[in-house]
Amino acid sequence: MIYFDNSASSFVKPKSVQKAVLNALNLYTANPGRSGHKQALKTAMEVENVRNIVAQHVGTTADNIVFTLNCTDALNLAILGSFLPGGHIVCTENEHNSVVRPLEHLKQCDSSFSYSVTTQTQKNGITWQDIEKHLTDKTYMVICNHISNVNGDVADIVDIGKHLKELNITFLVDGAQSGGHFRYDMQEMGISMLALAPHKGFYSPQGVGCLCLNENTKLQPIRFGGTGTNSLEFIQPEISPERYESGTINTPAILGFGEGIKFVEDNFKYIQEKLEDLTTYLHYELSKLPIDIYTNTENTSGVLAFNIPNVDSTEVATYLDEKWNICVRSGYHCAPLKHQALGTLDQGAVRVSLSFFNTYQEVEKFIFAIKTFLKHRK
Repeated sequence: MIYFDNSASSFVKPKSVQKAVLNALNLYTANPGRSGHKQALKTAMEVENVRNIVAQHVGTTADNIVFTLNCTDALNLAILGSFLPGGHIVCTENEHNSVVRPLEHLKQCDSSFSYSVTTQTQKNGITWQDIEKHLTDKTYMVICNHISNVNGDVADIVDIGKHLKELNITFLVDGAQSGGHFRYDMQEMGISMLALAPHKGFYSPQGVGCLCLNENTKLQPIRFGGTGTNSLEFIQPEISPERYESGTINTPAILGFGEGIKFVEDNFKYIQEKLEDLTTYLHYELSKLPIDIYTNTENTSGVLAFNIPNVDSTEVATYLDEKWNICVRSGYHCAPLKHQALGTLDQGAVRVSLSFFNTYQEVEKFIFAIKTFLKHRK
């Protein structure tokens, strides 16, 4: 099997990540932060160690690292937890439904709330100029998908963050696709909140997400219940991260996440170089064929979207799966705004998303498979 669907979830996990998950299942199965016995304390210490690893990786403090169910849950916490009645939010055409649907929910709940969607005017990604023209005196937050999960467009979050910091506007970055591919420093970059999907670019298990907060950001919780602290109180505790982490957290996935970050940090240069080389090679070879490519040559994060004219994207993906055992994703990728911008609402798009563990030989086989499909369609 050739797995080219890493933007949905990375398939090959490093041995160190696998070992961490197995160790957690064998050694750290107590409920962290709930009991005073040694096993619970050992488990809690392992979780806190990962919290510190994440904090150092993104440039914030450990008490501002919130473990969530997944990245969608993290984005919901960020958006719903900072809701300002009568306020205004700016997002981009690159947003996933995990951003758009919470915004629509807020709009339905409060008729005075509004949000604007900015279009991308530069070929590589969203810029500050795209954002700036939508700001109003009621704008309290800007949400930006760092790397599009559809075609790999990259937003200029450094410049955007600099301007928003000067304006004291909250900046939420959706790092689902960029986590593991980009070095963050939240304080330096003016990022208020950063949502991560560990199971993608960090090669970690599914079942955990992460919302990273800067030191000045405080949210209203959207989930209530037991936290292991202030148990005699009926109201949610004030301290972070307990305030946002009601219920039992996924210890095996969290410990796997910690090892995933270590793997990325230890191999960061090689991961970036390989993804750039593979993406560039794939784009170059596909550009020779009579197909429509929606990814700019300068965006080399491992994501490439294309279509074969007059062929539904699902037909292409099914052919690759059934005839060649190649896994790609077709359709709309939970991002209808981006497909509207690309003009692909009729057929969706075929998305190839690569990882560090893919090879040139796999890319070559994929290109041959597409050539074979085109030959048979004549």
